[in-house]
Amino acid sequence: MSKYEFQTEVSDLLNLMIHSLYSNKEIFLRELVSNSSDALDKLNYLTLTEDSYKKLEYTPRIDIKFNKDDKTLTISDTGIGMDKDDLVNNLGTIAKSGTKNFLSQLSGDVKKDSNLIGQFGVGFYSAFMVADKVEVLTKKALSENAYLWSSDAKSYTIVDSKKDSHGTSITLYLKDDEFLNEYRLENIIKKYSNHIPYPIFMDKSEYIPAQKEGEEGKTEVKNTQVNRASALWRMQKNALKDEDYNDFYKQISYDDNDPLLYIHTKAEGKIEYTSLFYIPSKEPFDLYRVDYQSGVKLYVKRVFITDDEKELLPTYLRFVKGVLDVEDLPLNVSREILQDNIIMRSVKEASVKKILSELEKLKNNDREKYIKFYILFGNVLKEGLYGFGENKEDILNLVMFKSSKRDGLITLKEYKEAMKDDQKEIYYITGKNYNSLKDSPILENFKKKDIEVLICDSEIDSIVMPMVYEFDKTPIKPASQAKFDDKEKIDESKYTELVAKIKEAIKDEVKDVKVTNRLNDSPACIVYDENDPDFSTQQILKQMGQTDLPEIKPILEINPDHEIIKKLENDKLMLNDVSKILLDIAKVQAGMNIENPNEFAKILNSIIAKAL
Repeated sequence: MSKYEFQTEVSDLLNLMIHSLYSNKEIFLRELVSNSSDALDKLNYLTLTEDSYKKLEYTPRIDIKFNKDDKTLTISDTGIGMDKDDLVNNLGTIAKSGTKNFLSQLSGDVKKDSNLIGQFGVGFYSAFMVADKVEVLTKKALSENAYLWSSDAKSYTIVDSKKDSHGTSITLYLKDDEFLNEYRLENIIKKYSNHIPYPIFMDKSEYIPAQKEGEEGKTEVKNTQVNRASALWRMQKNALKDEDYNDFYKQISYDDNDPLLYIHTKAEGKIEYTSLFYIPSKEPFDLYRVDYQSGVKLYVKRVFITDDEKELLPTYLRFVKGVLDVEDLPLNVSREILQDNIIMRSVKEASVKKILSELEKLKNNDREKYIKFYILFGNVLKEGLYGFGENKEDILNLVMFKSSKRDGLITLKEYKEAMKDDQKEIYYITGKNYNSLKDSPILENFKKKDIEVLICDSEIDSIVMPMVYEFDKTPIKPASQAKFDDKEKIDESKYTELVAKIKEAIKDEVKDVKVTNRLNDSPACIVYDENDPDFSTQQILKQMGQTDLPEIKPILEINPDHEIIKKLENDKLMLNDVSKILLDIAKVQAGMNIENPNEFAKILNSIIAKAL
């Protein structure tokens, strides 16, 4: 007998399962059945792709048995099974799922945290929520050796054993009799595992009516299939109800909420495939993680291939969950084939088009529901605008923005429909704070002319908007680059001396000082050279790891018609101090920090004192 200690992370996880998530303990059965299904998937795949397994005869199935006298519950499968190394690596150590990440995601909300168990693939340990002891009897396919793994959640042992056929049987020595009831077990299976693609059998009591007068009816125990075991995505749409789609979504996503939208497609012709995609109604926990888990499972002719292939959909659709079942791929398809195969390319392109078109329909037919979707996933969708990828026009039709003139969110089409007859461009402003952007000095002239500006206050906007050049043949430009033909041109030569003195006063902090006609109420504002990233873009680039960016200084534009600037022309005694204050105020209005607040306060106090 070999005795082992659990990896530290596993011990922490077991403690959590036993003490913190106990109130939602029924999910242990969901997890163990899901593991059995995975084991059957692996063996099914090998029997179709590996010569050594092709002659293996077996019936894929999952069996659930309970014994009230012994207080045991056993979940068995005829899947791939495990050898000794598998037992140590899979049940004693957690390498794949990143338990630290799992633990860091816990919120204290038991329902939410229980769903994370399935999403991180640590579900086996949920058995200890209901059992004091767990035994795993297993034999790997094509092997002669069987092993018995046993644990009390403190340590575990592995001994040589005997088993008639390959597969795994997990026996739970239960703490109480809550899960020794066939109706309770059947309801849990139908709730969580109805569409597992393999049959789940359980001993069920069945009443047999009396056959003759005078005789009594009797109850017999029969081994009965208790789940549908159907590839739901392969079923005809008219045979399915919303409830069926919703239940299947919950099974594959570990999300207790109904999806916001489902998209079921069967493509026939040159390339045949079936897809069932879901848009969640809640944000997945890993939506913004670099190592996010793909939400789409790939099948070939109903044979499960992978659920970890991020090439199936572009990253800007990573919130999509579902199934993709392709007919004309080899079963032993590799990752390289998935990336380069012309069939997969066509399926991917068609799937993306379908998802985007269904979102377009939702936007047009159910605005309230679409806005709910957009609040959840709009920033992710916008990632598709970066670079020169496909479907940018479709995405531009879907993205929404806040406005300088209207409440709520608007589309680019709605912006364009409201444009003035003489307006030739779509304008936007980027930054972090909606109220600051809406009241930015840069928009003063727009307000005076009653021209709408898109307020882009999400971080992603600073990255993607400079990559968007037009919509429906109308140029899209930053508000800071707008030029209005009807504005009276300034005679810059009149202000050459003043501009030079201001520039000298703040020369270390600005790239240039210019007079402008874009301002009405403010004395000055910050802009950037047309070829330089603005402040918010610089901040995003730094967050993305580009710490070697050269220093990019702003341009200070001054309003020659403002009272402060006029007085500076006539009284240059305070010019140095006022120039610094103007720059700092303009920085604050642009969402930037003042580099030396104490100096700012000192100068401002001095100016106030002189004014008084």
